[in-house]
Amino acid sequence: MRPPPFLNDPTRILVVDASAVISITASARAHQIVSAIPNRLIVPDVVVSELESGSHKGRSNAELLRDLIKDGQLNVVTMGDVAVGYFEDLVIGPARDTLDDGEAATIACALEIGGVPLIDERKARRICDERHPGLAYGYTVDIFAHPNVGKALGDADLAQAVLNALTEARMRVLPQHLDWVVNLVGPENAANCNSLPRSARLQAKVAKSGGENS
Repeated sequence: MRPPPFLNDPTRILVVDASAVISITASARAHQIVSAIPNRLIVPDVVVSELESGSHKGRSNAELLRDLIKDGQLNVVTMGDVAVGYFEDLVIGPARDTLDDGEAATIACALEIGGVPLIDERKARRICDERHPGLAYGYTVDIFAHPNVGKALGDADLAQAVLNALTEARMRVLPQHLDWVVNLVGPENAANCNSLPRSARLQAKVAKSGGENS
């Protein structure tokens, strides 16, 4: 799968949302994955607080995130005045047209610095398209699919990392990424992965049955 244009430019800063952090840390290969990406990765302090607030519920994402920050692989940023204005616009209003604080902070920081937000939620993408059509955004799967990550992990470990993200974090997979994900993790794993769309699971079951009968 060809990486999106922004990942071909190592000078572009990637701003990660909570969903991206959760999927990457769930992969069990977070340090290797983040190290392999040539771009600088930053996380808004609002997202860090969001994940910290879930740590008392037994979630390990915040602890793993702290490790990445401590090692300098992720940098925490605070919104400047420009970002705060974008943030307020994204969180104030009817529920249909507003985002949670973490998603809003991710987009606002990206707008302020000319970065690329990694956002997986459909609503966040819709609002970006409507209000900021010039903002390029990416998805968590783009990180896993980066050629450098494949080289760093190798096929087997990359497949396991993606499967971990799917099963442990329910990583969202968009239609344009489905073939790559299913081919990587294999039809048997894909058929049993409830985080994938039902249609993809059914196709994987057919492929699995065909392989067994051949």
